[in-house]
Amino acid sequence: MSTPDHAERFTDRADDYAAHRPSYPEACIDAMLRGMGTPGMLAVADVGAGTGIMARLIAVRGPLVVAIEPNGAMREKAEAHERVLMEDGTAEATGLKDGSVDLVVCAQSFHWFDPSAAFAEFRRVLKGTGRLALVWNEVDATTEIGAGYREILDGLATDETPRVRYGAQEDPFAVTKLFDDVRKAAFPLEMRHSRDGLIGRALSASYAPKAGAGHEELVSRLGDLHTVHADGAGEVGLPYVTTVWMGEVAAGASMVRVRGED
Repeated sequence: MSTPDHAERFTDRADDYAAHRPSYPEACIDAMLRGMGTPGMLAVADVGAGTGIMARLIAVRGPLVVAIEPNGAMREKAEAHERVLMEDGTAEATGLKDGSVDLVVCAQSFHWFDPSAAFAEFRRVLKGTGRLALVWNEVDATTEIGAGYREILDGLATDETPRVRYGAQEDPFAVTKLFDDVRKAAFPLEMRHSRDGLIGRALSASYAPKAGAGHEELVSRLGDLHTVHADGAGEVGLPYVTTVWMGEVAAGASMVRVRGED
C-alpha cells in the first residue's frame, strides 16, 4: 500500500487478513520464477506484502525475499520465515538499493500504488535482467457461490476500491515503457471456509463495513450464502482466479531515480 492513508486502512483488518486471506497457486509461483535461474541465488522484493503470504510461498522455493509493507499491524501478523525479511516501506520508496533484486512481486497490492512512481522505483531496484510480476486473486464470479459472494461484498462496499482494483487489472503495464515482453496468465484456486471463515475473508477487505447496518447485512447475507453451499463438513469452497501480469526490464531502460531521493 502506498500512501499513509492506504496503509492505515488495514490496521483493524490484520487479524482477519492473517487468518482468512487466500493463498496463491503453486503454478503462479512457477510462472513467476520460470527462466530466472537457480531459485536459491535469487533476491525477490514482495511489495505491499501484507502479512507475507506471497513472500513465504516464494521463500520456500529458495529465494531470499524482502517483504515491503508500510502497515505495522500487518507486519506484526506475518508468520516468520528464515528467508523472509519484513521491512517498512512503500512501492514508491522501498528503501532497497539500486539494482539489488531479480524479481519484484506485487500480490493483491498494485492497485494501491501511484503507477508512474511505482514503476520507476521497481526499475530502480531491479537488475537489468529483472522481472516484475503483478498478481491478483479474484473470486470467480462465473460460479454461483462466487457471484453471490461478490454481489454481497461489492454491493456493500464502503468506497470505490472494488472498481479501482478491477480496473487496475485490465492492462497495468500500458502506462510504462520500462518493461516489455508483457504477458498474462491465469490459474484456478479454491479456498475452503467455515461460516465464520467466509465472513472473516470478507471482513479482511479494506472496504467491507466493520460496523452498523451494512456490517449486519454483510454478516447475515454471507451466513445465508454459506448455508446454501456448505458441504457435510460445514465448509464451502470459494473459487478464485489468480491472474499474473509479468514484464521484463526493457532493453535500454535505464534506472529512473524517483524524485526526492538522494
